[in-house]
Amino acid sequence: MRLKLLTAAIVLLPLPALAQTTPQDDGIVVQGTLEKMSDWRVAEGDHVIVYSNGSESELKRIAHNLERLHLLLSILLGTHERPDRTLKLRVTLIGDTAEFDAMNLRNLRSRQGPFASAFPIQRYYDPREDGAVMAGSRIDQRIMLAQGTSLANLGTREINLETGMVESTLFGSSNPNDIGTGINQVTVPLSAEGRIYGGYAQHFLLTYFPMAYPRWYLDGFGEIFATIKIREDGKIEYGRAPEGLRKVTDWFRNYPVRNVLSGKYLQDRARTRWTPYHAWVLTHYLFFSEDRKGQLQNYLMAYARGESWEKAAEAFGDPGKLANDVARYDNSKVPWERMTYPPELAAEPIIRQLNRGQAAFLKGRLELGSRITDAEGPDGAAAIAGRNRWLTRLRNDAGRYPANLDAQLLLAEAECRSGNAAECLAAAERALAIDGSNAAALNWKGVALTRQALAGPAAERAQKLRAARGFIVRANRIDSEAPAPLLAYYRSFTEASDAPPEVALEGLLKVIDTIPAAPGPRIMLGEAFAKEGNAEAARRTLRSVAEGGYDSPEKAKARTLLGAMPAAQ
Repeated sequence: MRLKLLTAAIVLLPLPALAQTTPQDDGIVVQGTLEKMSDWRVAEGDHVIVYSNGSESELKRIAHNLERLHLLLSILLGTHERPDRTLKLRVTLIGDTAEFDAMNLRNLRSRQGPFASAFPIQRYYDPREDGAVMAGSRIDQRIMLAQGTSLANLGTREINLETGMVESTLFGSSNPNDIGTGINQVTVPLSAEGRIYGGYAQHFLLTYFPMAYPRWYLDGFGEIFATIKIREDGKIEYGRAPEGLRKVTDWFRNYPVRNVLSGKYLQDRARTRWTPYHAWVLTHYLFFSEDRKGQLQNYLMAYARGESWEKAAEAFGDPGKLANDVARYDNSKVPWERMTYPPELAAEPIIRQLNRGQAAFLKGRLELGSRITDAEGPDGAAAIAGRNRWLTRLRNDAGRYPANLDAQLLLAEAECRSGNAAECLAAAERALAIDGSNAAALNWKGVALTRQALAGPAAERAQKLRAARGFIVRANRIDSEAPAPLLAYYRSFTEASDAPPEVALEGLLKVIDTIPAAPGPRIMLGEAFAKEGNAEAARRTLRSVAEGGYDSPEKAKARTLLGAMPAAQ
């Protein structure tokens, strides 16, 4: 059996014979101009990299709190002593909600809810092949449950949630006085930081325990840790009820637990009463209840094994009793917990300011995953047209900044992932002209040459593929931790219908080890297991994609692969 579930500390691809050159040492030459600084900063900790154009103090607090939250989760879930080779989550904090919405970042590999439409989705998360990314507004909002009558404009209409005419009024400030006061107005606050902390908790679960989860549990798990309170004396409080819980549950009333556990709530979109607060109540009860936490564990394991929603829910016993228990829990004083930790276990992040060239394409890199994924999804011609419009704008922007390395790298990736090998190669060459030893540029050059070799004459294919792999190998030697060269090397064989060598398989296993939540590499590994006849290993690898809480573009292929396998014994 060639495939082994091993963890490779380092995978170096075999270096082909290349012409050797002797560097000439004629002294140091420094060229270029000093770029002006931008208003963007980056904070890097042990587990997160956070970008923001807000204040340095806010950035420091959020990045440090994410490291503290990671420590809390690792202790609660028993991963603190494990070796950790996962890539750092990259978080981008974007101004107000209008600025965030304008980016049109579609959550295709993650999805919240569906919640009542008074609760907008204001967070983007994508477990990408080069490491997971998350983005959200850094401005607090208020959710309008009932608008009432404005004192400034008595003609303002009311919003009735029960009719299906549901709207949310989002403020650019957490202070409701900024837009005036209304009569009979009912609002609840929505913390921007809480959205980020809740998103990180979900990322932690998917990264360190990568299996299939029902979406309601992912939502609820995030909500439990969205309300953390972190004190400077080394104490973290978690599990506190979200502010406004009573208002929301009184307004929307209880949601049928049976509809959640059966998955029916996922189709109840138009007039749903399911909210993040309801997800908090159900998950909090099961998570903190001494009587129910064992049942929750059994339920999650049954769901992860591929049992139906109904079969998995049998772990909770009588559904009527569970519903009554949740309702009583909602009307009682709920518990929360406090953990004390040595502050040195969650060190402060290192902060630096970005110049304008470094900051110019931060948003473009976020948009890349959404635009290219859209074109690969079910939207067809409209998605491809949208991708092409975005790509045209990117080409124009990169053309205006030919000496900007980030611009050329972003364009090279976008062109390669859009199937434009020649354009990808040209952008990679421009990046290499700026920095000849840049691993990402070498990798995209190798990918472009691989595509050209596969599209070219069959007689020349083997030689050109060897040359293309040479650039991918060089990228791996420069940055042995980067997933992209390992994936590109593996694909250079499978796309040519060749059996990947042992080192390529080990590289793929390392990628799974460093980005466990990314669905694409899991599809590749599942296929490899299936070809070797190891159906059980293939099922374990593919289930988190095929039956997970999110309908990713890769889900259909994962289900097809599972459906073609012999039934489990």
